Amino acid sequence: MPGKIDTSLPFKPVNIAVLTVSDTRSLATDSSGDILVQRAEKAGHAIVERKILPDDLDQLVVQLRAWSLEPNVDVVISTGGTGVTGRDVTTEAHQAVYDKEISGFGELFRWLSYAKIGTSTIQSRAVAGVANGTYMFALPGSNGACKDAWDDILVYQLDFRHRPCNFVELMPRLLEK
Repeated sequence: MPGKIDTSLPFKPVNIAVLTVSDTRSLATDSSGDILVQRAEKAGHAIVERKILPDDLDQLVVQLRAWSLEPNVDVVISTGGTGVTGRDVTTEAHQAVYDKEISGFGELFRWLSYAKIGTSTIQSRAVAGVANGTYMFALPGSNGACKDAWDDILVYQLDFRHRPCNFVELMPRLLEK
């Protein structure tokens, strides 16, 4: 159950980079990336970068690390490569970059997903964390998973007006020691 949106507060857009992890998709066929871009823009956020990279651990780590250091990127959302096959390395790439993991994201995602796909949700290794003050979310590559993660979690946690709390209000404090 989401909290409430306090409409007396101003909306604060965040800058989002979207990464699709796939050996086969292109911008023309990247429906899960399209879903994330459309929903983020509809919510009022800015898409500052969008890329498609193959299922290659080293390339993914380099890109995630670069975006975590880019001052114009507040949030990275990746889609794809979170399964259990040999080529699925997105989860490992994210975890290699994180300063802190947000364990509750994956737990909540799988709990919400269970209502729709049952025990198949156990195959999802969706994760989230913070790297260099940048939020990072790794989602499965299916359209349904991207819709669920955005509509049921991210749209609220990336809205400064969401109560009782949200990720945006913590952004100024992510790098404090």
